[in-house]
Amino acid sequence: MDLPLEIARIVLPVAIVGGIGVFVILRMKHKSKKGSLGKKKTRSAQNLLDSLIPFGMMVGLAVAILLSIFSPFSFLSAITWGPGIGMLFGYFAYEIFSKKEDRYS
Repeated sequence: MDLPLEIARIVLPVAIVGGIGVFVILRMKHKSKKGSLGKKKTRSAQNLLDSLIPFGMMVGLAVAILLSIFSPFSFLSAITWGPGIGMLFGYFAYEIFSKKEDRYS
């Protein structure tokens, strides 16, 4: 009885984060084919828009590592959950920022 629970505890975070990754990649691929990727007028705003998802992953990893240091949350789970949740938040930030208009153009 213990073995299936242990296997589920190991595989479940990887499966959920993998699902998040597939969701984000497929949504970006769909936006690319449709031609509705976010476009900004200034180069710096476009660079910020393009780097929101990777930046979200880095911030998610840093937060998860800090959480694992100061709580009983496992370090290996933090490495799995942090970038996945950061990727999801980065995607949402991308969606919000791509809809805003440029103020300084």
